[in-house]
Amino acid sequence: QVQLVESGGGVVEAGGSLRLSCVASRLAFSNYGMGWFRQAPGKEREGVSCISESDDGSSYYTDSVKGRFTISRDNAKNTVYLQMNSLKPEDTAVYYCAASTIAGCSIAPSHYALWGQGTQVTVSS
Repeated sequence: QVQLVESGGGVVEAGGSLRLSCVASRLAFSNYGMGWFRQAPGKEREGVSCISESDDGSSYYTDSVKGRFTISRDNAKNTVYLQMNSLKPEDTAVYYCAASTIAGCSIAPSHYALWGQGTQVTVSS
């Protein structure tokens, strides 16, 4: 069946970096905008970043990660990435990738119908 599988999470010290990957299977990947979301314990899921359908598509970042995170995609590999630098303890969360139901780039969770299982990112102070 169609699925998204995230990887790359882990435990890192503040100031460190991680690169998350999300591989799509049985999905016409290049037809979908993709997003990264995160959910910390006791908090609602929030949009982190999104990228539109093409490899050099437009992207958007929530204010708290601008200048630190970079989203990219490789349509030949059916993969979207999230490079996370200068990590802070407040970045600790489960990170999810998702495929959008609308054209372009959006970080509204309601615009996404297909979700991965998530990968844990823990940033220690």
